[in-house]
Parts: sequence; C-alpha cells; structure tokens
Amino acid sequence: MAQVVIWGHRAALADRRDVVSRAVHGAIMEALDYPPEKCFQRFVLLDEDDFVHPADRGSDYLIIEISIFEGRSERARRELIKELFDRLADQAGIAPHSVEITITETPRVNWGIRGQNAADLQLNYDVEV
Repeated sequence: MAQVVIWGHRAALADRRDVVSRAVHGAIMEALDYPPEKCFQRFVLLDEDDFVHPADRGSDYLIIEISIFEGRSERARRELIKELFDRLADQAGIAPHSVEITITETPRVNWGIRGQNAADLQLNYDVEV
C-alpha cells in the first residue's frame, strides 16, 4: 500500500495536477514494483498565505508525503526518491530544488483496508522489494 499526499500552491498546481499525479504514480510503480491500479493520492492545494516556505523554493514548491507498508529495502526507497525528482522535473517541469519528499513506513498491522486489518490481507504485489 502507498498513500500519497501532495501539498502545493493552488495557483501553480491546479493546472498540472494530472501530470504530477502520473509522475508520482509512475515513480512508485517503477521503484516499488507497484501495480498500476493501486493509485491512492490526495492533493492539498493551498493559497499563498497558507503555505509558508523559504522564498527560494518558488511557487512550484511541493511537499510529497508517502505512507507505505514497512519492508521496502533502502535501495527501493532511494530509487523512489530519485524517480520522483526525475519524473517531476521531466514531466511536470518542477525542479528538484522545489520538491521535498518524506516516506513513512509502518507495519501492515497498523493499517485498516477494505474492512480488514492489512496484516490479514492477501496482496497482489510484493512489499519486500
């Protein structure tokens, strides 16, 4: 499971939401060997007064928070961060300097999905990549 929250400036992100979404999900699929149909994203678009950050990040500044089941290797997590920076630059024109990423891993037992504890679910993908 990967749940993604993308924080950004409303004016800068509203027209690029689809391309950012595809770039982020593409990076997750590539780095974590994740199924294409498992896209869970939320966009939080903020007005300028509601998004305080250093001026050098610019209006393209994004914060990407990814919550995943624990078990991915350091190599996979490093690859995910690299893929995110590369794809956002190439596909959405957002410079790596304007992107910050956090990955939070938690045990499957801490997730509830489709009325079940995630530790009891049969997954159609491998978590330990």
